[in-house]
Amino acid sequence: MAKVLMYKKDPCPYCDRAMNFMNAKGIAYDVIDLTGKQEEIDRIKSETGWRTVPIILINGTLVGGYTDLKALDEEGKLDQMLEE
Repeated sequence: MAKVLMYKKDPCPYCDRAMNFMNAKGIAYDVIDLTGKQEEIDRIKSETGWRTVPIILINGTLVGGYTDLKALDEEGKLDQMLEE
């Protein structure tokens, strides 16, 4: 199974939606909470090139945010990524 990692902060409705989505699909994932850690947020954003949270990675590859994760699922690509 793939390693899924999500960076989040509170409050963040899209972070909550992403976690609810992954929980509903039975996807195992790790969460790194960056609430109140602006320097860490800036570093991760710089490393990934992604400007908003959540920042979701599968096997170290940037997926994007919640809407990107959901789009991958709707396109039938998410399960394939999770099996790699």
